Amino acid sequence: MRYTKKSALRTAAAVLALGMISTAAVRAEDAALANKLDPNAKEIDDKVLAASAAVKVEDGKYKDKDGDPTFHIVNDGKKVDWFMYSGYRRYHAECHVCHGPDAMGSTYAPALKDSLKHLNYSEFMGILAGGKQDVNSSDQKVMPAFADNKNVMCYADDLYVYLRSRAAGAWGRARPGEHEDKPDSAKATEKDCLGG
Repeated sequence: MRYTKKSALRTAAAVLALGMISTAAVRAEDAALANKLDPNAKEIDDKVLAASAAVKVEDGKYKDKDGDPTFHIVNDGKKVDWFMYSGYRRYHAECHVCHGPDAMGSTYAPALKDSLKHLNYSEFMGILAGGKQDVNSSDQKVMPAFADNKNVMCYADDLYVYLRSRAAGAWGRARPGEHEDKPDSAKATEKDCLGG
């Protein structure tokens, strides 16, 4: 009988030790994941960043060499333009439910921070307004059309600017703190679009 009790105790101790080692490994993985999700970490994509460079500004809206809206970040990466800030807010009000916080994606919608690496402005606007369906025998992905949703379409450029900053790696996973003032042109456009 004694031998059985000792055997059982040794087995229990071994299982406990393995459990502790396993827990330590999981904690190490959690720490690595936490570092990977650092809100200030940036995944710079040099090609996308170069293509996103602001070359002119009109009424407080920055534009790239093709005339498409883009972001402008100054003050050692601490201050953003109004449209990027607004885009962050609109994204987290309207888009993050499907596409995940900070445009990181989810189990049923792609990471827009990756999609904007290859979608141009007109493609983005077309998908946003008209929706998109990718259906095959093993998968069905449907992006609804937002053409009639003023909370989305009145801020479509803002969304594009924010997502472009994420795609380029110019902005990490954090809420912008400092931002430029809202331009008068943005106030007028918003009022006209929303019908106020």
